[in-house]
Formats: sequence, C-alpha cells, structure tokens
Amino acid sequence: MIVYPHAAPPAEGEAVEMAEGVLWLRLPLPMALDHVNVYALREDDGWTIVDTGLDTGRARGVWQALRAGPLAGLPIRRVIGTHHHPDHIGLAGWFMQTDGAELAMSRTAWLTARMLHLDVQDHPTAQAIAFWRRAGMPEGMLAKRAAERPYNSADVVHALPPGFSRLREGTQIRMGGRRWLVAMGDGHAPRHATFWSLDDDLVIGGDQLLPSISPNLGVYPNEPDADPVGEWLASCARMAELAAARHLVLPGHKLPFTGLPDRLRQLADNHHGALARIEAALRIEPRSAVGCFEILFKRRIAAMEFGLALVEAVAHVNHLRLAGRIRAVGERDGAVLWGA
Repeated sequence: MIVYPHAAPPAEGEAVEMAEGVLWLRLPLPMALDHVNVYALREDDGWTIVDTGLDTGRARGVWQALRAGPLAGLPIRRVIGTHHHPDHIGLAGWFMQTDGAELAMSRTAWLTARMLHLDVQDHPTAQAIAFWRRAGMPEGMLAKRAAERPYNSADVVHALPPGFSRLREGTQIRMGGRRWLVAMGDGHAPRHATFWSLDDDLVIGGDQLLPSISPNLGVYPNEPDADPVGEWLASCARMAELAAARHLVLPGHKLPFTGLPDRLRQLADNHHGALARIEAALRIEPRSAVGCFEILFKRRIAAMEFGLALVEAVAHVNHLRLAGRIRAVGERDGAVLWGA
C-alpha cells in the first residue's frame, strides 16, 4: 500500500526535514507540472544538494531565500544530478560558479546534458520534421512547428563547465552522514541515478521512482529506434529487488511515499496494459503512432501536450515492433501505419 507521510509540500523558500540532516525543498516550474523536488543533505562544511530546478530568475530567487533560511548561509559543496533533464540540472553550473561546487552525475547523463546545452537550434532539423511526419503529426501542426524556434536546453540550463565526478552503478557515495548505494535506471532518462541509504530507510528516487504519476518515456529524432519502454520495464524489475515497503522514497515530483514494491508493480503494469491495448487496437485497424493516442492515454490530447504524447506513443510502438508484435503495413500522408 502506498502511504504519504507528509500531506503537504514545503512552501516556497522553506524546507521540511525528512530525517536528520536531510531537507526536502521545492522549486517552481513554469508548466503544468509546476514544481520539482530537490533535497539538501547536511555535510560538515556545507550542503550536498540533489537536483536544482531550472535556471530562471524565479528559481534563483527561491534559492537565495533557501540559502538565507533553512540552509543557514552555508555553501553548496556538491550538486548531485539524478539525470540530465533541465528541471533537475538547470542550476548545477550556477552552483559550480558561485560556490565552487563539485558536480556528480552518471557519465551518460553529464554527456547528454552538455550536448543538449551546446546544441542550440533556431529551427527544427530536417530529421525532426521527418520524425514527426512519420509518427503522424497533422500537416497543419507540422507546418507550424517547422516555422517556430524549438525548445533549447540552453534556454533554462546554466552552462556546465567541462568537468564532473562520475556516479557508477553499484558503487557507494557518502551524503548527509549516510552511505548510499547508487542504482541506475533507464527509460525516462539514460543512466538515471537513484540512491538507497545503507544506514536508514531513505531512497532518493528522482523521476525514476514517482508516486501517482508515470514519468514520460519518449523516443526522439536523435535516436528514432530507441526502446525506452523496454528499458523502463527492465529498470523496474531491477529496482524491485532492492525495494522494501519500509523505504521512504524522496521523489523528483509530488509527495514522498512508502510502499515502493507496490508502486513499482503499478508502474510496470501501467505500461504492460498500454502495450496490450495498442496491440489489440492494431489487430482491428492500422494506425500511426499519433493515431494510438486515444488507446494509449484514454483521453483527448491537447495541443500543449502533443509533443510529449507523440514521443511516448512512438516509444510504445517501438517496443511492440522490436518485440515482433506489430509491423509496418503501409503509409498515409507520410505517416507509417502499424498493424498487429
């Protein structure tokens, strides 16, 4: 059973102590998912923080309030990045610049973050437009997107200096007076680091271990044949071997929770169910990836959600295709049609 020990998150600029020397902080995000959780762990000479929020003026202001308040004016000595997404590492470079903080991430996460920050585009690439068309994006939306400046990581991520400390699967790291086992997950982000305390029941889960919402599993134009759904399911199975009902999970979004074994089963079952629905629908009629939206999400997808929905639909189609459960059976207006 999943239980939420804390009914409410910390207010902006404030903290909730989750255990001795471990603070839960929250940073604002300018989107529907309007927050990211970050954690501060007390060290002898300052703080280790896990994740940072986006690099925005508002987020910097919140950090200044946190520094003056619950962090007691002590420096940030180390930043741990759970994964490469901007809401988690947007201010890592800022803390390196202002405090001389060390950055620790998986090598894949650091390389991906650096690459995305340096890859600034004024227009979508030809590969991206072709990818969207093959997935079934409507022609009007495709033309509109082709004419717009795409999202760039550099818009909300401070520059990362060329140097970091590497986190490795199965190794230990010391934070907040505790020893933590590093376990890597995949699917939502490559080599996403989670941390399992060997001295008490805390688990820092990032976006790999979320309550109540399922992380986006997306395929993107730079790797159109990727299988993040398969990677996600394999990660859930690996982490189920570590998980216990007593664990208090500190997630990247929403509320800390216990009941991790049940949650991991839910996360896996959610995607197994979606895959089965899509396969069954494709036995009746061929569809594009976009044509699978109503089957996958069981609701209408608004324009602002379309991009994330598209990459997740392609991810489920890819998993079924790579497993030999569906195949391409034709095209319609440049979109690949899939049948079981």
